[in-house]
Amino acid sequence: MVVNQRGRQGRKESSGKYKSAKAKRKYEIGRRPTFTKIDETHKTKTIRTKGGSRKMRVMHAKFANLIDPKTKKASKAEITKVEECPANRHFVRRNVIVKGTIITTSAGKAKVTSRPGQDGTINAVLV
Repeated sequence: MVVNQRGRQGRKESSGKYKSAKAKRKYEIGRRPTFTKIDETHKTKTIRTKGGSRKMRVMHAKFANLIDPKTKKASKAEITKVEECPANRHFVRRNVIVKGTIITTSAGKAKVTSRPGQDGTINAVLV
């Protein structure tokens, strides 16, 4: 099923349906969310976007690129669990990683600064 990103949604106040003025267009297509999860294997998916560009989506990840703001050093750290998620409280239970999520790593707690569903990596800053 196609996920239609734009267009009028829902119903009228009188609970009647809206009559469509035009059909769905190719440029209005959206995609289902990635829901990046913690897993032993690192799995990415390449998606072709409008204009022929490509996006890398992280499906499963075990490691994150961690930046220490005090020393300005970057390192690779293992993700153990999702601690807190301001986007959706149910993502904590499901171990879903999105931008802004607080994760527990081998180096300590960190906040995810990248968008794993679009950037192809998990970048985080120590909290």
